Amino acid sequence: MADRTTRIEIHGEDFWINGRPTYHGRTWRGFRVEGLLLNARMVQAVFDDLNPETRQRWVYPDTGEWDPERNLQEFLAMLPEYRRHGLLAVTVNLQGGSPEGYSRDQPWENSAFSPDGDVRQPYADRLQRVLDAADAAGLAVIVGLFYQGQDQRLRDEAAVVRAVDAATDLLTQGKWTNALVEINNECDTRYDHSILQPERVHELIERVHVRSRANSHPLQVSTSYRGRGRVPDENVVRVADFVLLHGNGTVDPADIGIQVDRTRALAAYRGQPILFNEDDHFAFDQPANNFAAAVSRHASWGFFDPGDGSPGSPGRGDYVNGYQLVPVNWQITTPRKRSFFDFLANVTGSD
Repeated sequence: MADRTTRIEIHGEDFWINGRPTYHGRTWRGFRVEGLLLNARMVQAVFDDLNPETRQRWVYPDTGEWDPERNLQEFLAMLPEYRRHGLLAVTVNLQGGSPEGYSRDQPWENSAFSPDGDVRQPYADRLQRVLDAADAAGLAVIVGLFYQGQDQRLRDEAAVVRAVDAATDLLTQGKWTNALVEINNECDTRYDHSILQPERVHELIERVHVRSRANSHPLQVSTSYRGRGRVPDENVVRVADFVLLHGNGTVDPADIGIQVDRTRALAAYRGQPILFNEDDHFAFDQPANNFAAAVSRHASWGFFDPGDGSPGSPGRGDYVNGYQLVPVNWQITTPRKRSFFDFLANVTGSD
């Protein structure tokens, strides 16, 4: 096993990497950047489609074929460049995200888990390569396990639990020190299994805690909620190591600050880091934007670029726009991508 070079820790409300706060000593516009984990939603890094009827939707325009290996290699090649601009974490999901941006129906099958909850080896191999490459580049990986619209591919609750155990074992056996865990993306959306819904998802957070500690490699775990100002429930905040928020649907940047303040006011909140790992608002050329608003409250912020998709209107991957529509062009090529990474570099001092 290779020596790990990137170790992420939590100290109070701050993230630390390799023994000191992230962005050590950095402030921006008078706000403390030190301790934040600025990130981007790159959930399709290990994407594949096991449904032959939908697989052709994701073909590359230059080859007319879908290729999960090409997708992965092109993603890995960009990690040092993301880090050079100041990015410190990416979110990668074992059931991806909608490859059409905002699709409600999801006939494709993109799941690292079999119906019984076993980890499919090709997905495990791709995730391991992501974690290794991110470790070498100085990046953390927020490893999401489940996604709404794909969780129903697990047969029953026992299969969900088995999948959580299998994913925990994978991460602990590999001894990755740059991995955080997100049980599921937006637990308050359309999950079939009750244990993945808000009232019970804390059971899985606690399960990862217990199992990873028993494996002598404790993992830091949370789960996320949808945007529109939603704050987490007390049962989740009580056990989560960090608190995940989403900024989707939050048009006024001032409401980002209110969302953070409401989270800190929860009775169960005990000073954990607050981290947005999905927000589809940009306006980086404006004095007020969601990214800046989060930083002003010492909350980490995460860039979600849905390409040409918009709520209620699924997009199609054109191998140009976005970091979620498949096939993904992982380069920093569009005005939106460049504006985010330029702003990130300015905030973090990486420019």
